[in-house]
Amino acid sequence: MRRTIVLPLLIAAGSLTASAAMAQGYGYAGPNDPMAAARGRANYGGGFIEMLMTGRDPTPYGRGGAVYNRPGGQYAYGQTVRSAPGYEADPFEAARQPQAGRRVAALGQPIEPQQGIQQLVDPRFHKQEVAYDGPHKPGTIIIDTPQRFLFLVQPGGRALRYGIGVGRPGFSWAGMKTITRKAEWPSWTPPAEMLKRRPDLPRFMAGGPENPMGARAMYLGSSLYRIHGTNEPNTIGQAVSSGCIRMTNDDVKDLYERVRVGAKVLVI
Repeated sequence: MRRTIVLPLLIAAGSLTASAAMAQGYGYAGPNDPMAAARGRANYGGGFIEMLMTGRDPTPYGRGGAVYNRPGGQYAYGQTVRSAPGYEADPFEAARQPQAGRRVAALGQPIEPQQGIQQLVDPRFHKQEVAYDGPHKPGTIIIDTPQRFLFLVQPGGRALRYGIGVGRPGFSWAGMKTITRKAEWPSWTPPAEMLKRRPDLPRFMAGGPENPMGARAMYLGSSLYRIHGTNEPNTIGQAVSSGCIRMTNDDVKDLYERVRVGAKVLVI
């Protein structure tokens, strides 16, 4: 008896659906009908009839809807949706909302802020005048490698102190040298020893803002070492060079005007 009742119901439901499709102008076509795929997406009104005729789950879960633990909730990007009483908060709500200090790209994907290369120098490495009670004459340069300072001895028990960058481990040195040459916006020819370590370096670079020698250079005797500027001021206070003494371009210009060829340079 139960099987006898269900079969007429199914036949009746199919007839009603076919009639609705005819009323919408679909008509009937064979298996090669090019509109068959489109008709397969027809709206059957949801519920049991849609599941029966299409085999698809008509609930929001089956349609790919974003329910987020809310019964019957409708979701659209950018809208603030409040949870119904008694339900948990949407765990994705914070991610949908643009956050202060962050840029948002297409589709709402956050882009991490881009930070440029740090160009600031630690304030303790800024040029300043300090007391000096050592034995060296005015005009002498004293380089304190461990403390990352260069001192230019002045008259009256004073000295000008500049922050510097020094040789990295294995390239530091000490001794007495003499300034034998000065140059403005010097060119750079990496020595053979450096090219062996860094074959990627250019064989020659003309002077200018992109040159790692910076705005000024003071050559120390016949050695490969120099006191020079840098286009990387963030390295002041660091041990990063191949033995040369680095200064900011502003500081090396100032020192350049104050010292003469023949000045003594003591590196400790």
